[in-house]
Order: sequence, then C-alpha cells, then structure tokens
Amino acid sequence: MMQPIAGVDEAGRGPLAGPVVTAAVILDPHKPIQGLADSKKLSAKKRDQLFDEIQSKAMATAIIEVSAKEIDEHNILQATLRGMAKAVYALTVQPSLVRVDGNQAPPIDLLVETLVGGDATEPAISAASILAKVHRDRIMHTLHDQFPVYGFDKHKGYPTKAHLEALRLYGPCPEHRLSFKPVRALV
Repeated sequence: MMQPIAGVDEAGRGPLAGPVVTAAVILDPHKPIQGLADSKKLSAKKRDQLFDEIQSKAMATAIIEVSAKEIDEHNILQATLRGMAKAVYALTVQPSLVRVDGNQAPPIDLLVETLVGGDATEPAISAASILAKVHRDRIMHTLHDQFPVYGFDKHKGYPTKAHLEALRLYGPCPEHRLSFKPVRALV
C-alpha cells in the first residue's frame, strides 16, 4: 500500500479582515476526483462542488481557522504556519509525507516538502486549497451578515477601494487585522 501523502494550503493571507484558513487533505487513490486545480483558477460554483466531493472521497481532511487576533499576535506568516501544523495534526490518518504549497514548512515532526505553485501541480494541495478557500469564503459571508457596512461578501476582506473606504468611514470591526498597515493606519 502506498504511504499517504497530505497536501496542505491556506486561504486568506492577504486580506485585512477575517481568519486565515489552513487545510490538509489526504486523497484516496481509489476514489479519484476530477477537476482538481488551484482554487483561484476555478469558479465559485465549481469550488463548492469540489468541496463536497473532497470531503466525501478523501481519506482524511482537516480545516483550521486562525483568527485575526492570532494573526496580530504572531504575524501572518507564523500564524499561517501554525495553522498548517494544526491542520496536519488534526488529520485522522497520519501521512508519511506532507506537501505544502509555498516555500515555508510548518513546524511539524513529519517529512515535509515545500512546493512553490504546488496548488497547480499536486492534487492533494489543490484539494487543500479548495477546502481552505471555500471555507474562508463562507466565513466572510457570515461576517458580512454581522458587519454589512464593510462588504465582506464581495471582497472577502481584501484591500479593495470599497473596503478601504468603509474602513475609513467606520473604523475597524473586531474581525479586522490590526497589525496590517492599512488597518493600523486608521487605529
């Protein structure tokens, strides 16, 4: 039997608000999933379909939310790497190898390979990128319901012109990352 490989990715490092979401996935070689790709290259509808398929067919999945508060405490890179480590350790199957999108390895006691652009080349990383992105987008829709003035449902917390204008008018909400320069400048 092939040793399980976990793919790990994140969504939401660049936004000014909301969590960064990390995901880890071990795909089942006996249950192939068609259409896996970098989540940014897929439509929202396709990502939603794949999200459900990955959850039902994968050997193991884990999704971790790292709050804006944790991001402010540890910085975005360290918070992301800690979230990735938590996602790997939350898997119900222990992987023999962990493949991570990017060039930074999370602090884990397992064999790790970093792959720049891995979300386009490694199916398990593509699956993780889809889980992280869909989960984070759903969180941002919920945050929009709580804080509608910011338009989180449209820009997902990214520093768009409309978001920066709302920040200027209303100041930050509890979900904003106070350590990020455009937010910090207004506090």
